[in-house]
Amino acid sequence: MTEIPDSHRDLLDRPVAVLATNGPDGIPQSTAVWFLFEDGRIRFALNTSRQKTKNLQRDPKATVVILDDSGYRYLEVRGNVTLEPDPDYEFSTRVGAKYGGADIRAMDGPGESRLKVTIEPTRVHAVDLTGG
Repeated sequence: MTEIPDSHRDLLDRPVAVLATNGPDGIPQSTAVWFLFEDGRIRFALNTSRQKTKNLQRDPKATVVILDDSGYRYLEVRGNVTLEPDPDYEFSTRVGAKYGGADIRAMDGPGESRLKVTIEPTRVHAVDLTGG
C-alpha cells in the first residue's frame, strides 16, 4: 500500500474531499464528499442510489483530492475501491460523528441504504506550491 506522507497528513482532517469516479460515458464525475481516514485508507459512506456509487460498482477505481484553505497544498490519492454494505449504519454513524454528530441515516430516502467505500491508495501525489 502507498503511504500518505507526514507532510500532508494534516489534510486528512479537512472537512471535505473531492471524489472523482469514472462515469458510464467515460467522462469523470467529481463530487464533494465527507470522509474518514482509517488504517491508512480514505473511506466514505455513500448512498446506494447515487451515480458516484453506481460508477464505483461498475468500475472500482477512484481519485480523491483534498485541498488546504490556500489551494497551494493538496493531496491527490488514486486507488482501487472496495464496497461493503453498511446496513446498520455503523460506519455511517462514525462518519457523521466527524461532522458534529450528523445523522446520515436521515439523509437517505425510503429504500435507500449506505455502503462503506474504501480507497486502497496505489498512487499518492502530495503537492506543496508554497516552496516549503
